[in-house]
Amino acid sequence: MELTLQQLRGFDGSDDSKPIYVAIRGTIYDVSSGKGFYGPGGSYAVFAGRETSRALAKMSKEEGDICGNLEGLSEKELGVLVDWEKKFQVKYPVVGRLAS
Repeated sequence: MELTLQQLRGFDGSDDSKPIYVAIRGTIYDVSSGKGFYGPGGSYAVFAGRETSRALAKMSKEEGDICGNLEGLSEKELGVLVDWEKKFQVKYPVVGRLAS
């Protein structure tokens, strides 16, 4: 499956009939099993239905960081992102890619 960023926003947990998706480096993961974290009111709800690479790399929940732009990140931040990717790959199924 391929989704645009706008389509991805529809999988933010606000509609119980839809799964919750989070994208990292263009790969979309179904994080529905982590609804307590990513669903409405969850500690990571701000990431639901979004491309989160920059925010995860920076360990940030700031609105401006919730995007796929990796420009200007340090080696350490990129390493943090790789660690997050590994966690997601083990824990959540891949369901698609972001349209380029």
